[in-house]
Amino acid sequence: MFIGHFAVGFAAKKAAPAVSLGSLFLACQLADLVWPILVLAGVERFEIRPGITVVTPFDFVHYPWSHSLVALLVWGAALGLAYKLLRKSAWTAPLVLAVVVLSHWVLDVVSHRPDMPVTLTGPVRLGLGLWNSLPATLVVELTLFALGVAVYQRATAPKDRTGSLAFSGLVAFLLLAYFINLFSPPPPSVAAVAWSAQAMWLLVAWGYWIDRHRVPR
Repeated sequence: MFIGHFAVGFAAKKAAPAVSLGSLFLACQLADLVWPILVLAGVERFEIRPGITVVTPFDFVHYPWSHSLVALLVWGAALGLAYKLLRKSAWTAPLVLAVVVLSHWVLDVVSHRPDMPVTLTGPVRLGLGLWNSLPATLVVELTLFALGVAVYQRATAPKDRTGSLAFSGLVAFLLLAYFINLFSPPPPSVAAVAWSAQAMWLLVAWGYWIDRHRVPR
């Protein structure tokens, strides 16, 4: 999934109003933020195989450190604990962040063919194969995204014009990027994908920027 993950980040604002949208985006996309770094380092590996699914040409050969259930449980606990220590918050916010991190694995199991690892070294791979159907993928992801955006919009209010425009701009940008990704030709190389994926950090920064201009209702 792509915008489905961001939907969780948006919606989680209602459960943890004190947590910035940037932190929630960091949590919902942590697996995909870590993954390209590990690919460039040679720790994880994927191949470009057009037609392997209808939605994406990526064959995720080996990515247990970023996408396995065990890894995301650890990443989620680490992020939640870091937030707890740095912000000296109650446990609600760290727990929400940990659950949002783990949600990435759940949504990817729904989307992927059976390539989602459960442990770091075991052979079990899960995947329900939503990506084998473009219409089904569009319905599921766009519905999730619409719900997540609606929850965030109702849970917060803009403090100024920037709070409205930056939020609307982000929603439009995510939708545009989603459709470009769906209907573009396969990328030229693995390295090109891994380097371009670093731009995801800008979306995290965008989330922090938006939240500074909005307040919980």
